[in-house]
Amino acid sequence: MSQPGADIYIGVMSGTSLDNIDVVAVRFTQAGQIESIARHSDPLPQDIKTTVIRLSRGHPVSVTTLGELDRQLGECYASAINTLLSQAALQPIHVAAVGCHGQTVYHQPSGQYPFTMQLGDANIIAARTGITTVADFRRKDMAYGGQGAPLVPAFHNDYCADSTQPTAIVNIGGIANVSMICPDRPLYGYDTGPGNMLMDAWTQRHHNQAYDKDGKWAASGSLYQPLLSRLLSDAYFARPAPKSTGREYFNLDWLDRQLLAFSLSPDQVQATLLALTAQSIALAIRPLERGRVFVCGGGAHNTTLMQALQQALPNWAIAQTDEIGISCDDMEAIAFAWLAKQTINHQPGNVPAVTGASQACCLGAIYLPY
Repeated sequence: MSQPGADIYIGVMSGTSLDNIDVVAVRFTQAGQIESIARHSDPLPQDIKTTVIRLSRGHPVSVTTLGELDRQLGECYASAINTLLSQAALQPIHVAAVGCHGQTVYHQPSGQYPFTMQLGDANIIAARTGITTVADFRRKDMAYGGQGAPLVPAFHNDYCADSTQPTAIVNIGGIANVSMICPDRPLYGYDTGPGNMLMDAWTQRHHNQAYDKDGKWAASGSLYQPLLSRLLSDAYFARPAPKSTGREYFNLDWLDRQLLAFSLSPDQVQATLLALTAQSIALAIRPLERGRVFVCGGGAHNTTLMQALQQALPNWAIAQTDEIGISCDDMEAIAFAWLAKQTINHQPGNVPAVTGASQACCLGAIYLPY
């Protein structure tokens, strides 16, 4: 249990890329800075990845499987946190709270009964670590009519705004999302579509590798414009914000349906998928004439993708978020540490203009370690 005055927050993130559990300990200073204290990553176990993919693609699983996955993820998160505490010589009393996003297994923000499901039992995290844990951030926003995503723009607005020019913060994980922070207009943002997800899945299918390192395979092929046009004609890209999406929609089943009309080599498809990610991100940013784009998430390390994004946005200066003092690998985990702080302090964490919620609200549920 944290002691009064504890000012360290821990953020835990495992995203739609299904690669790592990222854990980051930070301090949010009174001067409005983020002091990074420690970080740790554990790979997501393969059996968890397999089950999550089955769930997200609508394959039936038993209630037992669902319950065991929830428990297993909770144990994995707790273990990663405890490893970080040990490596950084931190005690639970030093930590005000953990903010754990959980693993999204299904996101359905529309329909008669909209819902989103993140697993990873926060009771386990609180019990194993001895730290107050905040989790289940998205469903309160949905209770007020929002999409439940993206939730990071409020944090981006607090720590990445530039009073002199438009700033776009782009997270390229499995899904890509953008926060548009402009001096002369309200904050807005949304999920732009696939980030690394389709490229990773295509690489796994054809090369049995987790991802296309540096986009080298994509760079070896040539994009096929008719396929890119077909992919971009999907209704999601033209849909007005607020909007959010996930692995349930953009997956290999979706891609295979688009490919039925073509006969292309695998490297052509990979090059076109990379162009899809770059162009769909650019669609969100291009309406503004110029400014700065800061990229975080795994896609920030894909040099071919970063080059394609720069070509799509020639008037914008593009760099990793490290340039503004926030590691591109840690941005999302830090965002959920900040959201935990907001909740502990009874402050709102969502932006209604972004998610479509009817009001700003305090997000998440608090799980005590006692």
